[in-house]
Amino acid sequence: MTAAAAPTAVRAPAVQAPVVRSPFGRFVAESAAAGRLVVQPRMGFADLPRMRLGLERTKSAAATTVGTLTIDSYTRLGDHAAARRALDEGAGLNGYPIVSHSRATTRALLDGVRDASFPVQVRHGSSRPHHIIRALAGAGIDATEGGPVSYCLPYGRTPLRDSVRNWARACELLADTVPAPHLESFGGCMLGQLCPPSLLVAISLLEAVFFTRHGIGSVSMSYAQQAHPAQDEEAVLALRRLAAEFLPAGTDWHIVLYTYMGVFPVTEHGAGRLLEESARLAVRSGARRLIVKTAAEAHRIPTVEENVRSLEAAALAAAGATAPAAGTPAPESGIHAEARAFVTAVLDLGDDLGRSLTAAFERGHLDVPFCLHPDNAGRSRSFVDAEGLLRWSSVGSMPIRPDPGPGARAAMTSDQLMSALHGVARRFDHP
Repeated sequence: MTAAAAPTAVRAPAVQAPVVRSPFGRFVAESAAAGRLVVQPRMGFADLPRMRLGLERTKSAAATTVGTLTIDSYTRLGDHAAARRALDEGAGLNGYPIVSHSRATTRALLDGVRDASFPVQVRHGSSRPHHIIRALAGAGIDATEGGPVSYCLPYGRTPLRDSVRNWARACELLADTVPAPHLESFGGCMLGQLCPPSLLVAISLLEAVFFTRHGIGSVSMSYAQQAHPAQDEEAVLALRRLAAEFLPAGTDWHIVLYTYMGVFPVTEHGAGRLLEESARLAVRSGARRLIVKTAAEAHRIPTVEENVRSLEAAALAAAGATAPAAGTPAPESGIHAEARAFVTAVLDLGDDLGRSLTAAFERGHLDVPFCLHPDNAGRSRSFVDAEGLLRWSSVGSMPIRPDPGPGARAAMTSDQLMSALHGVARRFDHP
């Protein structure tokens, strides 16, 4: 992987005073200082007793945990009337409808569970998050996640320009209504799989910079585990280097790793092995928080107990992993250079990062492979090589060069695409 030369980027303005660390960020930092990986479920239920039980069991798990309120699809899409009807009629929802519930209801749900030793984050997936931000702020919650690109391109057809504007307002609303908020970029999880690491790293970093420019002083950047452990480790290390370089001085930040987001193993032993590998990867690469998956992922929404078992299994695997010694040379195959080329190409488009992100997609400087959103150029392509490395076969107008290595090809056939999509699940189900 070789990046083309890029001009010097326009850097973010430095923060004038030290940023107050958010309660969420402080908990993660203190856990890391004690040598503990924070593990977190993707848990959300409409039923209040079940949601309360999920939070309580997460808190009492044999692991260092934070809680999650994952929001339902109606609320994510802004159809609050449908969420309200589902609640009134007792119909099933696939998450917690935070806007439809009153602030008092959510505060009561969290009372006696959420505290300094157990922060809670709202996860949602909306490109129009204003109502969700108001609801979580009103309930006293200080942490959420998303982003103008990552909560737009993979999830629907909202114009990117609108999502950028919505997220600028959402960041400012969060900064104005929560004393010390924390915001996580979902940018390292674009489409779950088959997006080469350098673009995941760049989008996550750019979204974090976007957050800081709109008043957020505590951020986290995500990266989703892909197909090759060494390549993933290099990607997380590259993200850490770029965060240290491009985030404003005084920003409170950390990296969150996601257990594999693509087609998941269908067997319990396969799912367990993949989860444990993600926990070890988090420790080796210096990620401070891990979003887990469960053995039920391939079939249905996991139960509370299944989530807890995954949290405890991840914590056990992490405890047995070894972080690299200080000064250990980082692996380098070009991910950092490519990611930095993406970042500088966007930042050099102007001081308004929202406009620059929109322009970068219009010009194809950022181009997510296999993404069908109308604002994505759709000319980049990737493939998984014989060693399991995720590589570029076509880069369109992006500021990097396609991989010239053996096995590179212009496009995959449909059979090759399906094989790539199922490769990780197949490998872990049948060791």
